[in-house]
Amino acid sequence: QIYFLCVTGALCWCSCWDGASLKINRKQVMLAKLRKSCSCTPEKLKNFLMDFLPVLRWLPKYKCKEYIWGDVMSGLVIGIILVPQAIAYSLLAGLKPIYSLYTSFFANIIYFLMGTSRHVSVGIFSLISLMVGQVVDRELLLAGFDLNDDASPALGDSSLQNDTQSNTTAFNLTIAGMNAECGKECYAIGIATALTFVAGVYQVLMGIFRLGFVSMYLSEAVLDGFATGASLTILTAQVKYLIGIKIPRSQGHGMLVITWINVFRNISEANICDVITSAICIVVLVTAKELGDQYKHKLKFPLPTELVVIVVATLVSHYGKLNEVYASSVSGAIPTGFIPPKVPPFNLMLRVAIDALPLAIVSFVFTVSLSEMCAKKYAYSIRANQEMFAVGFCNIIPSFFHSFATSAALAKTLVKTSTGCQTQVSGVISAMVVLLVLLFLAPLFYSLQKCVLACIIIVSLRGALRKFRDVPARYQVNKMDTFVWIVTTSASALISTEIGLLVGIVFSLLCIIVRTQRPRTALLGQIQDTNFYEDDLEYENLSSVPKVKIFRFEAPLYYANKNYFLKSLYRLTNLDPNLEVARRKKYKKEKRHLKKGDHTTANGLGIGETALQLVPKQTDFQALVVDCSSILFLDTSGVNTLKEILKDYKDLNISVLLACCNPSVIDSLKRGGYFGKDFGSMQEMLFYSIHNAVQFAKDQKLPADCSV
Repeated sequence: QIYFLCVTGALCWCSCWDGASLKINRKQVMLAKLRKSCSCTPEKLKNFLMDFLPVLRWLPKYKCKEYIWGDVMSGLVIGIILVPQAIAYSLLAGLKPIYSLYTSFFANIIYFLMGTSRHVSVGIFSLISLMVGQVVDRELLLAGFDLNDDASPALGDSSLQNDTQSNTTAFNLTIAGMNAECGKECYAIGIATALTFVAGVYQVLMGIFRLGFVSMYLSEAVLDGFATGASLTILTAQVKYLIGIKIPRSQGHGMLVITWINVFRNISEANICDVITSAICIVVLVTAKELGDQYKHKLKFPLPTELVVIVVATLVSHYGKLNEVYASSVSGAIPTGFIPPKVPPFNLMLRVAIDALPLAIVSFVFTVSLSEMCAKKYAYSIRANQEMFAVGFCNIIPSFFHSFATSAALAKTLVKTSTGCQTQVSGVISAMVVLLVLLFLAPLFYSLQKCVLACIIIVSLRGALRKFRDVPARYQVNKMDTFVWIVTTSASALISTEIGLLVGIVFSLLCIIVRTQRPRTALLGQIQDTNFYEDDLEYENLSSVPKVKIFRFEAPLYYANKNYFLKSLYRLTNLDPNLEVARRKKYKKEKRHLKKGDHTTANGLGIGETALQLVPKQTDFQALVVDCSSILFLDTSGVNTLKEILKDYKDLNISVLLACCNPSVIDSLKRGGYFGKDFGSMQEMLFYSIHNAVQFAKDQKLPADCSV
C-alpha cells in the first residue's frame, strides 16, 4: 500500500509539470464541484426543507407530556396580552385595529414554522408600528387625505350587535369601493403592506447574501437611545387620545415639539370624560404592573391587567353611552373574518423603498438580539441567518393578507419565558387566541374608548422611559457610550426615528474614530520588586527605570493618529529628536565661528549669548521602550512612523526597543523593512515583554557622546 501511494504521488507530481494537463485537471475539478453543488438529490432536498422549515426537525421530537402544559399556559397568556396590545398599537400605525390582529395571527404562525428560537414572541412591536405609522401618515398627506378625519360611528343608536353587523358590511364594501372615506383606509393599508413587503424582501436578501454583520454597527447604546427616543415620540403621539382633544397630526422633522405646542394650545378643549378615564386606567395599570414586578416570583403567570381594563372600560363605555353623551372617541366597528388576500401595490413599493431599509434593519436586529439572549439563557443555539429568513417571511407573506411589519417584542418575550414556555408551539396557541377574537369577539370592542388604548401604550413604555434614571450610572461606566445614547435619543425624538437611528450609527462610528485618533498614552514605571510596569500617573509608588523611558500607546497606529503618536511621545519624554538634532548642529556651527574669532552672529547677538541659547538638552535616557501590547495593527503610515522614530532617536544615540508586539504587528514591521533586509537585528529590537526590553537596555553601555 505504501509503495502504491508513493508511485501514485510521483506520477501525480510528474503530471503537474505539464501545464495543459494541469489546466484540464483544474477545469474538471471546478466542473465536478459545480455539478455536485447544483445537483438535486433527495437527501439534499430533504436537508434544504428541514433547514428552511426548522419545525420539521424539532416537532417530531416534541415531548408532549413534558412541554405541553408550559406551552399552552404561555400561549394563552401571550394571546390575552396580545389582543389589547394589537388594538392599541393600531393607533401608532395609523390603521384599523383589524389589521393589527391580522398581523399578530400570521406572524405567530409563520415564525412557528421558520423560527429557531423557542422563546421569542414575534408580532406587533411599538417601535415598528410607529415607523410604519410615520410612513403611512406622510403618504396620506402627500395623496391629499385628511389625517384628522375621525369618522364617527355610523350606527351609534342601535344595539351593539346590529352596529357590528352593519359596520362589517360597510367595511367589506369599502374594501372594493372607491369613495373618499374608503379610499383613505384602502390607501393607508396599501402603503403599510407595500412597506412591509419591501422590508421583508430586504431581510431575505440580507439572509441570502449573509449581510447580518450590518447589525454589529448598532451598538447597545444606539439601540437603547433609539428605543428611548422613539418612546418619547410614541408618548407624544398618544397625548391627544389621552385627554380627548382634536389637534392636527404633525409630520416631518420636529414632530414632538410641534405636537406638544398644539397640545398646550388646545388644552382647554380637553374632554373631561377622557381625562378621568385615562387617570383611572393609568393608576390601575401602573399599580398592577408594579405589584406584578414586586411579586413576580410568587405568581405563576402575569396578571392580565390590560385585558381586564379593556373589558371593564368597554362595558362602562357601552352601557354608560360615553360616546353619545360625552363625545368620547371610541374604537368603532372591528369586522370579523378575513379579507380576501391582495397583492401589495407595486407602484407604492417604489415610493417606500428607502423607508423600508431602516425598518428591515431594526426589525431584524431586535429579533436576533432577543433570540440570542434567550438561547444563551436556556442553553440552546439559534441560527442568525435563519432568523433573518424567518422575520423576512413574517413580513412578506402577511403583507398579502393586509398585515404590516413585525418584529420580536421584548416585553412579550420576557412574559413567555416567565410563564413556562418550552417551544414555538406556544406561538400557535397565541395565534389561536387571536383567531378567536378575529372570528367571534372583535365586534365586542366597538365601544372601547381610544384613551384606554392610549393608556395601555403609555404604560408599556415604562421600561424604555426608565432608562433616563440610568444615565448617571451609565456615565460612570462609560462616558462615550453615554454621549452616544444622549445623541441618539435626542435625534430620534426631536428629528425623526429614522434619522435618529442614522445619526446614532454615524455618531457611534465617529466616536470610535476619535478614540483611535486621540487614544490614551502614558509613560510607565516599574512596580517595586516585580517584573510588571504600569502608568505612573494612575498608580502610586512606582519606580522609574534609570536611563530608560517606557511609552505606551493604547490604539492601533495608522494614518489618522500617527501625528498624535509622535506629539504624545515627544511631550511625555520631553524630547523632540528633530529639534534636538537641529539644535546640536547649530550649536556646533556656532562653536566653529567662536574658534575662528567671529564674536557676532547674523542676528546681531554675541556668540556667547547665541551659544548659550543653543546648548543641547541633557538627555536623561539612552533607550526608549515602546509598549505595543495595545497596538492592534499597523498600516503603512504606522510602520513608517516607527521607522522614523527609530532613525531620529538613533541620531541622538538612543535605542528604540519594541515590546509585546502581536503577530500581525510583527508581520507588518517585517514587510515594511523595519528590521532590515535579513532581519539580523530583530532580536535586539523586538522583545516579548517590557521587562526583557528594560533588562536589555540596562545591559547596554552608555555611548560616550550620548549627552552633552
